[in-house]
Amino acid sequence: MMRKLSACLAGVALALLPLAAAAQAWPSKPIRLIVPFPPGGPTDLVGREAANILRNALGQAVVVENRPGGNGTVGLEVLAKSAPDGYTIGLTAITLSIAPHLGNAPFDPFKDFTPISNLVSMTPVVVANLSLPASNLRELAAHAQANPGKLAFGTPGVATVPHLGAEMLQKAGNFKLLHVPFKGATQQIQDLIGGSTLLDFQSSLVVALPQIRAGKIKALAVLTGKRAPQLPEVPTAAESGFPTVVVAPWFGIGGPAGLPAEMAARMHDALVKGMQGKEAVDRFTAIGAMISTSASPAEFAGYIRSEHGRWGEVIRSANIKAE
Repeated sequence: MMRKLSACLAGVALALLPLAAAAQAWPSKPIRLIVPFPPGGPTDLVGREAANILRNALGQAVVVENRPGGNGTVGLEVLAKSAPDGYTIGLTAITLSIAPHLGNAPFDPFKDFTPISNLVSMTPVVVANLSLPASNLRELAAHAQANPGKLAFGTPGVATVPHLGAEMLQKAGNFKLLHVPFKGATQQIQDLIGGSTLLDFQSSLVVALPQIRAGKIKALAVLTGKRAPQLPEVPTAAESGFPTVVVAPWFGIGGPAGLPAEMAARMHDALVKGMQGKEAVDRFTAIGAMISTSASPAEFAGYIRSEHGRWGEVIRSANIKAE
């Protein structure tokens, strides 16, 4: 019996030798980093910054491949179906926690990925036309309650983070707005300035901040847990009397399920160190993002799970359906 057991253990050890050797030699060729969004935007910047950090840390080329579509689901599906050999990783996003609740996600957020680390969170902001008789969320709530369902607000689409944030705010404040979905943040701001809409929810400060500083629109609140350093005078939703309204669109790095733990840990450590560098901090501060790296891959996995539960509740409560 003991001889059979020893032979079995020896066979297992021999079978694992090639895997161990591959892990030790990794990376021996370029790594592909899938970004599930179009090139040129703030999400693309996050992916390219991660690629630069990993290239410097691992001594191997990291090639960014943009695979946009489906609000991020197309690229995430590609990542989920990739080999877990350490040569394909991707930019993961809050999409992982939202899309499964809409019935159109071509992946399982828990079974199909290996979380590595969160990287940044954006700063959602509620902005208004200068003529809106409200300068903060309390005044907005009072105005909306006096005009139920009449005040139109813009977002980049149904079930996007700004839309979900608006639904959270309406529930918390017991008022009702009129949703007007757009196809992009730039068009939202243009229509807001022109008066076609009087209220707008943006997922980041990228488009809104220049217009706020130019005095063309006004900021009512940021939806993050703390004030944005770019808009220190603008209160958070919590400071405005809505403590449950905290929204932080996040972007991190993950791999397909089965990625060896040693590879995930090595990339995690490199990303955390690189994201603390002054250049990275300054670069993301300029676009209204906050560095929010995870303490470990396991912590990032727990965060994704908690976000999944939170956004599922919002979607069910507001009866939001995918278009």
